[in-house]
Amino acid sequence: MSITKKRFTLNIVLISLFVGGALFLSGSDGEVGADTEDVYRNIEIFTEVLRQIEKSYVEPQDPQELIYGAIKGMVHNLDPHSSFMTKEEYRELMLETKGSFTGIGVEITVKDNVLTVVSPIEGTPAYKVGMKAGDKIIKIENKRTKDMSLMEAVKKIRGPKGTKVNLTIMREGEAKPLEFSITRGVIPLISVRQYFLTPEIGYVRISNFQSKTAKDLSAALEEMEKGREIKGLILDLRNNPGGLLSQAIEVSDLFLNSGLIVSTKGRISSQNITATAHTDKKPRTYPIIVLVNSGSASAAEIVAGALQDNKRAIVLGTRTFGKGSVQTILPLSDGSGLRLTTARYYTPSGKSIQLSGIVPDIELDFTPPNEQEKKDVGKFVREEDLEGHMANEKVEDIAPVEKNNEMEKDRRVKMLLERDNQVRHAVELLKTWAIFSQIKTAPGK
Repeated sequence: MSITKKRFTLNIVLISLFVGGALFLSGSDGEVGADTEDVYRNIEIFTEVLRQIEKSYVEPQDPQELIYGAIKGMVHNLDPHSSFMTKEEYRELMLETKGSFTGIGVEITVKDNVLTVVSPIEGTPAYKVGMKAGDKIIKIENKRTKDMSLMEAVKKIRGPKGTKVNLTIMREGEAKPLEFSITRGVIPLISVRQYFLTPEIGYVRISNFQSKTAKDLSAALEEMEKGREIKGLILDLRNNPGGLLSQAIEVSDLFLNSGLIVSTKGRISSQNITATAHTDKKPRTYPIIVLVNSGSASAAEIVAGALQDNKRAIVLGTRTFGKGSVQTILPLSDGSGLRLTTARYYTPSGKSIQLSGIVPDIELDFTPPNEQEKKDVGKFVREEDLEGHMANEKVEDIAPVEKNNEMEKDRRVKMLLERDNQVRHAVELLKTWAIFSQIKTAPGK
């Protein structure tokens, strides 16, 4: 099935506390048969146990809680990204797709049976206190997370704005666990930011893939291209936890005029998708460098893989997270929901990135700034994300706010060029791109 930019036959939904950075497809067609006799035999055992608990257990139990617990255990045993959601959890998930949620702003998954941070979302409370990709959450509010389900962990971490949650973290290279007390806040999902690093080299940061990411990116590119000849673009997908499959496809399609973008394969025919690029009305021929790291997951890996395999961009950084599965969100009859892994996705070359991730064309580790610069970076991020001024609707405040935003943008550009060695290296590559492209090989004899 071919997917164009403006028409998708799949209704795609994002979960956005960012749990697992998964790609979620809502709805499912077709069924897979099972051995009916075996199924009913095992259901009889289940009902027998349920009757014994209701009849003989030392304390009375809520039947619904027993059944929900059994379902959660069954789904939990499938893989780290499948889970059963209560009515309340499913309702929250649907609300989160609207562009913001309340929490600390961190994407988590279960890796090697340990609750692990995929990446903190840029500018959020988790990001500001210094949580990092790869951090292992061993306690939430002093309760051990061993054998804790993903949804249970999410429920404990989330909470009302202004309240605090205490996390105990194990980090590679640290001798002792780290303690974080994080104040929860409303997490706005601003997915696209753009700057010019030089008069001719643009920079676009995509922090996640939500419902309007491709539209916002298209507008950002058009604004950057207005009246300028762009000679190179840096597409920053570092610490991007993923999101909507549809948006990953549309973002890739903004830079591709032909070729395969991604394919998915599952047990049900409706999960077998082939997404192809189509000629854009406004071709973009400038060179692109995509930045990735271990926090680049899911939809971010689809974009990086599509541009890499189609020889449209050079990928620079470190190996990505390696999440190559698709989750379907299925509403259930009582208002609860099921998030179920239903397919794997493959890059244009036919490679599954599950576990292996995207390997950059140019491998380059990020070099952290010195201690003083770390403090300065933290200060700057807090300043950039102070959006309280925008709430003041007085006319006389509008101009100063816009001026301050431009100043912060200039500071962000300066920080990227001075303190981010991966961005700096990408800029140098783009500067020399035109020079090397003019070099002619020796004529054949």
